[in-house]
Amino acid sequence: MNRFHRPAWRTAAALALSLCALGAQAQDKSVELKFAHWLPASHPLAKLGFEPWAKSVEEASKGSIKVMLFPAQQLGKAADHYDMARDGIAQMTWVNPGYQAGRFPLIAAGELPFLLGKPGPSSAALDQWYRSYAGNEMKDVKLCFAHVHVGTFHSKTPISEPGQLKGMKIRSANGTVAQTMSLLGATNVQVSAPESRDAIQKGLADAITFPWNSIISFGIDKAVKYHTDMRFYASAFVWVMNKPWYDGLAAGQKKVIDDHCNNTWASKVGASWGDEEDSGRTTLEARAGHTLVKVTPEQLGAWKKAVEPVYTKWVEAANATGVNGTAALDSLRKELAARGAQ
Repeated sequence: MNRFHRPAWRTAAALALSLCALGAQAQDKSVELKFAHWLPASHPLAKLGFEPWAKSVEEASKGSIKVMLFPAQQLGKAADHYDMARDGIAQMTWVNPGYQAGRFPLIAAGELPFLLGKPGPSSAALDQWYRSYAGNEMKDVKLCFAHVHVGTFHSKTPISEPGQLKGMKIRSANGTVAQTMSLLGATNVQVSAPESRDAIQKGLADAITFPWNSIISFGIDKAVKYHTDMRFYASAFVWVMNKPWYDGLAAGQKKVIDDHCNNTWASKVGASWGDEEDSGRTTLEARAGHTLVKVTPEQLGAWKKAVEPVYTKWVEAANATGVNGTAALDSLRKELAARGAQ
């Protein structure tokens, strides 16, 4: 048999392979992913999280997924980013669920004071734990992953004991921190992170709960001089995606997204950003005019006792959704312990 007279089955197989290849090419047509967030484009999370993620997605998809970043509230206010992903204003958004207090009660476990420790392992633990609940609590969108930052008080006057908060005006990082401030007698000032410096400089707030390095990157170090040296609170964040956009992707493109929306990326982003945030502590300690306010073991014990009712309220809120709050909180604690994150 010469090469011009091969069997029909070989010809058919070759044709089928060619058609499959053409079909794959047709399926993997270029798509655009608008990724909106509300941080400055120069923020460490943009450089350590958003940009590397976008680059990795583009490379893994061989350029068929084009990621366009929209920072600094260009497409909408910080508190609107969940709904922006749901409604397709952006295909992906970075969301602080605590900006809409009470709307997402389960992930608020990641905001409980003194529960989370190092941001990297804490992010991995929270992400793994929350995947059991996200399908119901955030059913309007596709969860990519969750991560956290951990922070403390930055203030005009020193704060070392819970009793000192009474009568103060505090810009709280999220709904759970706001609840904690109310419990301890402070007044909450509700402004987003980009608006915080202005609020303090105008006297609308006396202190802010914030991670260490963002105090510098947002310029808030110009407005506050005292920094309480403890891990007081955490804020949980989610990267969420528009469901119809994801559903319309080719199979290979979906795999690329799935490979970038997992616990590994939650840990990676949580660690890289968290370590960068924590580095701000050393920077501020060395900066003239700034003071780290030390907290004694006795004072720390008083803080932890003072915030116990916040845990009770979280369990009640979880119970109201049909979830056993006590069991869920125990499960999160076990996940944190397993990763050395408490």
